[in-house]
Amino acid sequence: MQWLALSFDELSVAQLYQVMQLRSRVFVVEQDCVYNDLDGKDTQAGVVHLLGFGDDGQLHAYLRALPHGVSYPQVSIGRIVVDPSMRGLELGKNLILQGIELCQTQWPHQDIKIGAQAHLKALYGAFGFEVDSPEYLEDGIPHVDMLLKR
Repeated sequence: MQWLALSFDELSVAQLYQVMQLRSRVFVVEQDCVYNDLDGKDTQAGVVHLLGFGDDGQLHAYLRALPHGVSYPQVSIGRIVVDPSMRGLELGKNLILQGIELCQTQWPHQDIKIGAQAHLKALYGAFGFEVDSPEYLEDGIPHVDMLLKR
């Protein structure tokens, strides 16, 4: 995998298209969830888009890292997604590790908060994230907030 960490302004038009296509394919179509993916956070100052490209040049994994104050008082990671054709290859775990490392580089010694789909609590827990809220519905999907303390 080739990992690129880019600000919104550094994304090429083709890269941005691939990001939007992957996020839409998974979060809107696969999860059958109509929601406003273009929430205005992608373009904010300090937000870093992490793109994982395969040897085939295709975008296989993505997340966005947000400075404190954008989604939560803490630094956060969101829109964590792996292409459905690449699942089962441990790419999601690698993506999460890359995201944590990115946050620690960008914002050293800062806690990281995520809004996780509830069924993924164990996955994120394996990286040290702890449940930090009661379960709640977001866009009709059960979620919990989780915090990785640094």
